[in-house]
Amino acid sequence: MNGLWVLLIIATYFAALLVISRITGGKDGDSNDAFFLGNRQSPWYIVSISMIGASLSGVTFVSVPGMVRSIDMTYMQTVLGFFVGYIVIARVLLPLYYNLRLTSIYAYLGKRIGPRAHLTGTSFFLLSKMIGAAARFYLVAVILQTYVFEAWGVPFAVTSLASVALVWAYTFRSGIKTIVWTDTVQCICFIGMLVMIIWSVGQKLGLDADGLAYTIRTSAHFRIFEWSDLHSTQHFAKQFISGIFITIVMTGLDQDMMQKNLSCRNLREAQRNMYTYGFLFTPVNFLFLSLGLLLLTLASQQGIPLPSSSDDILPMFCAGDMLGGAMPVFFAIGIIAAAFSSADSALAALTTAFCVDILRIEKEADEGRARRIRRHTHIGMAVVFAVIILAFKALNSRSVIDAIYMIASYTYGPLLGLFAFGLFTRRKPVDQRIPIVCILSPIVCFALSMLAKRCFGYTFSYEMLMINASITFAGLWIGSEKGAMKADTC
Repeated sequence: MNGLWVLLIIATYFAALLVISRITGGKDGDSNDAFFLGNRQSPWYIVSISMIGASLSGVTFVSVPGMVRSIDMTYMQTVLGFFVGYIVIARVLLPLYYNLRLTSIYAYLGKRIGPRAHLTGTSFFLLSKMIGAAARFYLVAVILQTYVFEAWGVPFAVTSLASVALVWAYTFRSGIKTIVWTDTVQCICFIGMLVMIIWSVGQKLGLDADGLAYTIRTSAHFRIFEWSDLHSTQHFAKQFISGIFITIVMTGLDQDMMQKNLSCRNLREAQRNMYTYGFLFTPVNFLFLSLGLLLLTLASQQGIPLPSSSDDILPMFCAGDMLGGAMPVFFAIGIIAAAFSSADSALAALTTAFCVDILRIEKEADEGRARRIRRHTHIGMAVVFAVIILAFKALNSRSVIDAIYMIASYTYGPLLGLFAFGLFTRRKPVDQRIPIVCILSPIVCFALSMLAKRCFGYTFSYEMLMINASITFAGLWIGSEKGAMKADTC
């Protein structure tokens, strides 16, 4: 299939997203309530599917299959922990958010602890989400540029700027009200592409469905649990417990993920959505890992040399002619769907948090002016998003991106510490110290990580998140005073 057909299919895909945006927006689609919370009318089953799309970014699409080469299927231990985390969110955090009728979840910190906690929590979210989302989008843009658009002589700047502009185009008017539907379509697209890629690999191996299942089950890499080596970062206890806390923080304390939940009609439907989403998320990740295992089998049987980077394994097979002439199209659609379903909700969440928590747009009496503020903020966030992507390209170093991911992961610890302090104590911290504690905590954790590696040869894994949160919690406790907690924040 030539480049013209690829371009036509991609253009048709984006045209469909714009049509969906227009249809779902409706007559009141341009209101702030529609943009921020979808008028609280989103069907729970649509939200559950769209959340899968937001969770599995384009980086997940190419990275998770490659994990199998180095850690077998042990990532499933973390995924099992995810499900427990989703139950905690449904039973603990969602009732809190719905009882307070929150638009931004960080408003809870202001109600329970104080204004500096509110601004600190929002600031950590804005920083980590903007950098993390831009880094994910950059890595996908590089793959698309390398395997699709470079052959047509399209500059990287055009690829990335046009992609961000398209995300803005179908989200600027109705925000979450549109995103829950577009992300559902995109989720179906990339899971469909994932299944087609698995089937194509099976055809290349000469296997039917039963043969695929047998090959996966009997592979040397089909190792899910690690029980014996306590020092291994893949030990079950570390992975499972970390999976629980990762979910609580990166879903339950993340405006991006919670905003869709808050758009459901009521708490009961939001909880139903969370249970369904958590249940569906497990087999989807298993499919990604199974694909990686099948690709390793194919490479071994046919003597295909694999790239040094595990992230390049899937693109190498799919972007060329190894799996058939139509596979580059399937791969392009799959990775675009995964990338855009993650980026659009991130852009909407960034706009919401900045408008509600920083600009306090909900206090604006003039609805027309409030709408204009939201529109300008949305444009501004898209521009910053694009600038950061181009900055990553200028740096042109994968190690820099990895470092940025590591830094972003550290910023979730203070959020967990702030929410834990609010939920599990009745104390009032010193308001002026809150930003200092939250900034120092990741720095102390980084120093501790370097010290442990140098002196004891121990490498921290996801457990650093809990240590980070614990340091934040302890810092807030020091100098805090006993005080009655407001009834509506319990």
